[in-house]
Amino acid sequence: MQRQTKRFPLRAALSVLVLIALVAGAGCRGRKYENPITADTEQPDKVLFDKAVRDIEKGRYEIARLTLNTLMNTYDTSEFLAKSKLAIADSWMREGGSHGWAQAEAEYKDFILFYPTLEESAEAQMKICEIHFRQMEKPDRDASHMLRAEDECRQLLTQFPNSRFSPIAAQKLREIQEAISESEYRVGAFYHQKGSFVPAANRLQAIADHYPLFSKADETLWKLGDSYGRLGPAFRARSIEAYQRIVRDYPLSGLVDDARKKLNSLEADIPEADPVAYARQKYELENATPKGMMGRTFGFVKRGPDVSMAAKSGEPTMTRLRPTTPVSVPAVGAEGGVTDVTATTVSGASDQLDSLPDARIAAPKPDGEPGQTPAAEGAPASEQPKPPASNTKGRGSARKQ
Repeated sequence: MQRQTKRFPLRAALSVLVLIALVAGAGCRGRKYENPITADTEQPDKVLFDKAVRDIEKGRYEIARLTLNTLMNTYDTSEFLAKSKLAIADSWMREGGSHGWAQAEAEYKDFILFYPTLEESAEAQMKICEIHFRQMEKPDRDASHMLRAEDECRQLLTQFPNSRFSPIAAQKLREIQEAISESEYRVGAFYHQKGSFVPAANRLQAIADHYPLFSKADETLWKLGDSYGRLGPAFRARSIEAYQRIVRDYPLSGLVDDARKKLNSLEADIPEADPVAYARQKYELENATPKGMMGRTFGFVKRGPDVSMAAKSGEPTMTRLRPTTPVSVPAVGAEGGVTDVTATTVSGASDQLDSLPDARIAAPKPDGEPGQTPAAEGAPASEQPKPPASNTKGRGSARKQ
């Protein structure tokens, strides 16, 4: 009886895992296709398209692509050509994996190239963004797919601004920029903790200026102000500006009181809270998406970044984060730059140039030493005197005698 009692939890756990796998598999294989053709007709090209759609829904992706290629090659004037080309890309998207997603992206880009005015082109661009979003790593790992996803979502908002997918792409872009900001913030926080305040200020300043919707923007500005404060009096103004931005742009932050104390100690002005920033931050707090129990428990096994704290309002940044000039490098023409460089006029310089010989001409050799004259040495190579030719024939005849 005791042995059976110990085995029961293991069997129950295995049963639950099998049930979850079956449900997940059924959801992936039996999901309805998003772009069917609802026209009720018995045309042969429509029959082929409907058959391909059924194969896609059942997970028979290779068969579906063969059917769709048959439709496109046989009925080259069919009204279903655009839908067929999009369905091929959707089949690769559903198949998944690195190879499937790469093929899907290529097919979606071809679709946008051939049919740029269709509404489905915006959908294709949205799915390209989704492909890279699904492959994003955690903030402390490779950020290549983060940057690609940001570019593709931004491309949708630029190329299809009036599409019904624009609000979805804008929110997706906020989530992507949340992950990018978290990645940069961790690097800046590491430098700050290590005591390397110049690179810390460089990273944190870029985040604060480029991604103001970052959920940890107030913490970023706090570490930024502290980094500038530790770099000396020359950066006092920048430190004050960082603390003032906390009070003005993030009035509901828990660091506002500490920022006010810092400004008092620095004898700086304390700004008023921006009403627009106050309303936006209040909206974010009221509409925050808290993590569920599963997210808190198994979040460490998730491949992608945690974007639950991403902003849900505000305009996302429409440019990519670029490398910035380190704060220790003085700006051109800036006040307080390099001031220890001076220039003075040397007295008597013109007299020396007129009286002394040219240093490029070789000095004359002492008398009695064989060699060329100074005039000859200063002449070009073509005008140098040639040594007399040796009479080798005469020497040979003299030896014979």
